[in-house]
Amino acid sequence: MRDPFPIPPIPALSKAVQPVADYLHLPTLPLHIHEVVLMAAFYHFIHSVVSPIISSRLFPVRYTALSRSKKLSWDVHVVSFIQSTTINALALWVMFVDDERKNMDWQERIWGYTGASAMIQALAAGYFLWDLIITASNINIFGLGMLAHAISALAVYSFGFRPFVNYYSTNFILWELSSPFLNIHWFFDKLGMTGSRAQLYNGLMLIATFFSCRLVWGTYQSVLVARDLWAGLNSVPTVLADLTPGELLNATFPSQYANTMKYVSDSSSIPLWLAGVYIGSNLILNSLNFYWFFKMIEAVRKRFDPKEQEKETKVKAEEVKAAPKKAVTTGVQLDGAELKTRPRRGTLLDGEEGDEPPPI
Repeated sequence: MRDPFPIPPIPALSKAVQPVADYLHLPTLPLHIHEVVLMAAFYHFIHSVVSPIISSRLFPVRYTALSRSKKLSWDVHVVSFIQSTTINALALWVMFVDDERKNMDWQERIWGYTGASAMIQALAAGYFLWDLIITASNINIFGLGMLAHAISALAVYSFGFRPFVNYYSTNFILWELSSPFLNIHWFFDKLGMTGSRAQLYNGLMLIATFFSCRLVWGTYQSVLVARDLWAGLNSVPTVLADLTPGELLNATFPSQYANTMKYVSDSSSIPLWLAGVYIGSNLILNSLNFYWFFKMIEAVRKRFDPKEQEKETKVKAEEVKAAPKKAVTTGVQLDGAELKTRPRRGTLLDGEEGDEPPPI
């Protein structure tokens, strides 16, 4: 399937990036670099112009009262919500309409290319490029962990321009079907709707999508990509450029190889380091997904279970007695008086920036 992106490649930009693409063995990067750059610029525009204007008009009291760091986080969540919603819809559409992708064998799943799948790869890379810039320029707010996540995600999605596992880029994007609900949950906290019925329903949707898309679907896709990579490590891809016209006519590979495998070359074999990085990244991210899931279960139980809330209130009261001089006001009421406790680090669903999974 051809690249459905409405704007064609920009010749000057493709030419400018060609030396880098040649050096890093990324032959399809010049075809999609305009999508990477345009999407990064689009997300920056949403973050710096659209979100501040719309948020200040829709929520003039809540938004304007936020500190600089909270406003930054608010605008980042707006971008994340728009990006995750859009790219998930596009990924599902590509999976249903791209017939070349549907018929791929294991060689094509590793080395194959379709314009539609590469577009998804480029759109994701554009987001992570923007994310890297924002995180690096505000490292004191987001921390080294988020910086490492941005660098890793951009690097992994850039591998797709070799091309490398283009097929799976669309599959793994669907991990983020839970991200819109995560962002909505965060906004509920900031809008004073913590513990509301709406937040409960959204939290249940968050847990359901997180479990099904990240734990079940994500783990299954990790097993499949590991299987294909193992086969690829012990094989040499079909190099169409090395076949004579007669050999092409008599070859037994599917006819669509002429399109999907056209960027395969003698240097397309899988380096051991690349397979190791990809599998290692999958193991780490899957482990984090399981950790985050159990943290979400715990957070929902604490937030909506009266017994847990009562228990948490007693713990805070004991903290007051133990360290009254270090306490700061939190606004919690206990026996008609304002309870003063030390700041508590938020759990996954508490709306704190440091404890939630990266939006994408």
